[in-house]
Amino acid sequence: MPTTRRSFLTTAALSAGFAGAAPCLLAQRPGGAGGRGPVDSAPDSEIKVPKVKFGKVELSRFVVGSNPFNGGAHYNSILGTVMREWYTPAKVLEVMQRCAQFGINAYNYVHMDRLQADWERFLAEGGQMHLVAQGIDDPAVLVKAVRPMAVWVQGERTDNAYRAGRMETIRDYCKKLRDLGVAMVGVGSHIPEVLALVEEQGWDVDFYAGCVYNRRRTPEELRKLMGGELPEMPTEVYLQDDPPRMYRVFRQTKKPCFAFKIMGAGRVRSAEAAFKLAFQSMKPNDFVVVGLFPRAKDEVKENAYWTSRYGAVSG
Repeated sequence: MPTTRRSFLTTAALSAGFAGAAPCLLAQRPGGAGGRGPVDSAPDSEIKVPKVKFGKVELSRFVVGSNPFNGGAHYNSILGTVMREWYTPAKVLEVMQRCAQFGINAYNYVHMDRLQADWERFLAEGGQMHLVAQGIDDPAVLVKAVRPMAVWVQGERTDNAYRAGRMETIRDYCKKLRDLGVAMVGVGSHIPEVLALVEEQGWDVDFYAGCVYNRRRTPEELRKLMGGELPEMPTEVYLQDDPPRMYRVFRQTKKPCFAFKIMGAGRVRSAEAAFKLAFQSMKPNDFVVVGLFPRAKDEVKENAYWTSRYGAVSG
């Protein structure tokens, strides 16, 4: 059966060791390790994630997502619980340090639950990354707590305001971030038309962040697409034709853009295909944000490899 990022649930649930965390990031695969593909055969030392200019810093084109650290699976509650249990503070530290080995120097921080404590532990152990955070609640609290170099208004917040006809609240949020001294201010959304609207209106923002799958369609919009039917979990619908729509918006602006959920929260079967589509569809100054759950395989190395292969910038 083809392996996806979440397919480990079927086999792992049958193993006696499911409840315990594996001591290393790369779980043993059937048939033994090594030499079964380009990722396995590539020495770690030869994989370096490319960096491009973002504001005044050089930022890796791969940005570590924080959702899995906190059990945010965007799949179902079972997987979310497994993620949360596996990601002990020590495991978060291990994964972050592994990322740094490949030149990944950016983290998409969210100020909630234990993520600040995990971040501070990473710093205490000598870790260094640029924080590209999501603004959810009071921006002053976020800025005071972790001093991020960049913040985008969380997509859910933006989309809710868009649906309610209150986009001026998002513009005000951006202004607050600017007044607080945040170097790079952005807007996030799951809806391509929202980012296109902000660009058209010429907001004082430096970048955009877009979910390449529009998981914020209304029930009415979904019924129209699906012949009157409404799927279970309507807020987690991932359509294969969605990514090109968001990437098109990215290409229509000169501002840097961050693409998140390029793997469809684990639904995409081929990591290579997702990374190839992303980097071939975006501008050279754009980035991907991907959450990691290396419980079944070394996703850190895999993602770093595909970013280095398809995200390299010439010149």
